[in-house]
Amino acid sequence: MAAVPNRNTRPEVTLRKALWRRGLRYRVRTTLPGKPDITFPGARLAVFVDGDFWHGNAWKIRGLPSFEAQFDRMNNPDFWRAKLRKNMTRDAEVNTTLTQAGWTVYRVFESRLKRDLDEVVEEIFQLIHARTSQ
Repeated sequence: MAAVPNRNTRPEVTLRKALWRRGLRYRVRTTLPGKPDITFPGARLAVFVDGDFWHGNAWKIRGLPSFEAQFDRMNNPDFWRAKLRKNMTRDAEVNTTLTQAGWTVYRVFESRLKRDLDEVVEEIFQLIHARTSQ
């Protein structure tokens, strides 16, 4: 797992380039809880690009009936089930912490970025516009 990159992944870079082309300027480095992948400090918007497997969405993409079903053929399924549940719980806690601190949290799965990059960029643009025009 140490070999799995947690910064500057292909989906993150793809989103950042698309946001930059749209004229949106962001920050990548942050000390915020959960270390968002992209932040817009003026709008207080934190963007997370979540990997489908690591954040519990892979079973939907693979067409499996449930979260549990993806572990049926894995070695050490109890370890992976606990690991991914812990990640999902941590994501929820980070969302709560940031929201209570006045930030808007936007999470997007890498699979959605591949399908709907332009739509994701538009949603982020709208969130920034709504947060800065208040």
